[in-house]
Order: sequence, then C-alpha cells, then structure tokens
Amino acid sequence: MGRAKQLWSSLIVLAVVVIGAGAVPITYIDSAVAKGAVCLDGSAPAYHFDKGSGSGVNNWIVHMEGGGWCTDIATCVQRKSTMKGSSKLMNKDFGFSGILGGKQSSNPDFYNWNRIKVRYCDGSSFTGDIEAVDPANKLFFRGARVWRAVIDDLMAKGMSNAQNAILSGCSAGALAAILHCDEFKSILPKTARVKCVSDAGFFIHGKDISGGSYIESYYGKVVATHGSAKSLPVSCTSSMKPELCFFPQYVVKTLQTPLFVINAAFDSWQIKNVLAPTSVDKRKEWKDCKLDLKKCTAGQLQTVQGYRDQMLAALAPVQATTTRGLFLDSCHAHCQGGSAATWSGAQGPQVGNTKMAKAVGDWFYDRSTFQNVDCPLLNCNPTCPAVSTED
Repeated sequence: MGRAKQLWSSLIVLAVVVIGAGAVPITYIDSAVAKGAVCLDGSAPAYHFDKGSGSGVNNWIVHMEGGGWCTDIATCVQRKSTMKGSSKLMNKDFGFSGILGGKQSSNPDFYNWNRIKVRYCDGSSFTGDIEAVDPANKLFFRGARVWRAVIDDLMAKGMSNAQNAILSGCSAGALAAILHCDEFKSILPKTARVKCVSDAGFFIHGKDISGGSYIESYYGKVVATHGSAKSLPVSCTSSMKPELCFFPQYVVKTLQTPLFVINAAFDSWQIKNVLAPTSVDKRKEWKDCKLDLKKCTAGQLQTVQGYRDQMLAALAPVQATTTRGLFLDSCHAHCQGGSAATWSGAQGPQVGNTKMAKAVGDWFYDRSTFQNVDCPLLNCNPTCPAVSTED
C-alpha cells in the first residue's frame, strides 16, 4: 500500500503546472457527469483548449496529462483529494509549451493547431470502467468514460472535421495515447491523417534487481482495481492476460495506427520504479543510487546500463516498421517534450543530430522516416540535460 502510494506520488511531479503568459483556461465537461464519465471523486472531466488558426484550423493535437496510477482503494482514496483525482482541485489555467507550444519558432509544425491538454483525474491511464460505486469510499473508476467524453466533446467542437490529428501524452498519459491510439483513429474522419505520439510512456515489462517483475504485479493491481480489462486493446487482450496489455511492447505488435515513441533509454522513473522498486530493495542498497546516479557503485551502474538492453529489446516492435518513429536518447530523463527547451531549444537533446520537434514533425508529415537510437552509454550524449528531466 505504501509502495503504491510512492509510485504514483513520485509521478505527480510530471504534471507540474506552468502558469504565466499565454495560460489556457480550463474547460469542464459538466454534461459528462450524467453519463457517469467522472473523476475519482465524481467531479466532471476537464481539459484546456487553445484554438487553432490559419492553416492549423482543422488540425488537432490531444495531449493527455501524466501523473502515475492508483492501485487499490487506499491509494485511490488518497488520490481523489488531489488534482489527480478531482477536477475541483485543479488549477484553472495551464501554460502550453513544448509539443503544445503556440510559438512558430519553438513548435513550427504544430503551433497553430487546435491544442488540447486533457487533465488526468482517474488514476488508470484513462482505462477504468466500473459501474458500481461503493458508498463507503465513494470512488468512481471511470477513466475510459472520461477519455471518451473528452473526445466526444472535442468532436462536437470541430474535431469531426479534422484533416490532421495527433493523440499524445506524457508518462501515464503517453501510455494512454498508446492504449487508445487505434480507437482514436477509428473515431476521426477516414480522410484524416491520424498518428500517435508517446513521450516517456514506453513502460517496459522489465526485470527488477531481484530478478522478478514488480511492475507486472503493480499493473495487475491497477487493472483489477479499475476494471480496465475491457477497455484495453482487444488485439492484445485476446491473446494475453490483461495486465500484460498495459505494457506498450505487447500492444504495439498489433497497433494499426502510426506511433512515434520518445523515450530515454535510462528513463529516470523506470530506473526508480521498474528496475529498483523500494519493495524489492530489502537492504536499501539502491535508495541513494536510483535518485542520483552519481551515487551508484560500479556494479549498480552496470545494472543500470543493462536496463538499456531490456529497453531496446522491448522496442523491437516499434522498429519493425518504418511507419513508426523512435527517438531514443541516452539521457537520464522522463517526459522530454513538454518544455520548449527540450522539445526544440538550442540546448535540447539531439539524436542523429536532430531535435525531437523536427523528428516528430518530419515523421508526422511524411517528410522523412525517423528511427534513431542514441549512443549506448549513460549520458554519452553531450546534448543530454545535466540533470534528469521530469516535466
């Protein structure tokens, strides 16, 4: 229970709110409440919408916020009293930057699109769907309904005329972008170019330091608590147990819609929670190391390096076809497309001498394919930020 709390709370930093010039106001979908499409506490779903203009008026990017998961009644009860479980507690404005940025100089391919930030308040990567509500805890597990309510609302506001569209997200939101990718394409006009982008959402079915897979049991609890099985891609659940279909490496094998994966080979969240989760680190030997890799022993660094090998193996389905894109840097980071600095800035990470904004733009518009894997060693890339990035 304490471990699950730690997992999602460590991810809450991914949704750190940037408020300032150009902040986009919140929109509540009050009409969704009657349909049971609600946050953990029963409040209305919400998003921020910056309308497109000029050549981008019929182009849409729907970006889902990250922020971990809740795995059981206790962690979900705790979560519902935060902005990750209740729209009543969310900030009213959100500054857009990076892949959602509105400046041509820093986001040349998408700056004038209709840009939407979907707030995350269900704790299941938008997959939960349980009708019953226990009067004792008053928890609503309705993430899948929330996602559909948002999409339906945007369709009514013009997305039904989309010519180009992207479903994207960061972390738990990026996982949601993969899980809902084919469904998103099926809802959009058949004539539209529709693709998906995952930024730090490629959570792997990895081995931890004990030789087991803590993350598999963790995702199993998420799926069971939220009733997620029926909302996961049938192309995966028809041949695997539902909790395995929370791992992109299995979903991508049968994914029909083009997907671009942005990820760090040494993903800082995965090093902490997939490779060295506290519950299996009985002697607390990894306590300092996983928070600051400079404090790792030579043996621990070798284990961290081995995580990259696990990551590359899991990414094989992404590299199996050129319709998919891959920007895999060797940074110690998590969520890199959310700020202008890392998305396209002069000091932002490059792979194959290319910044991620150009890589994604070229791939989306079919100007060129992009599948690049960075140099093999941790921080061998001089363009990596000096500290881990968690947007």
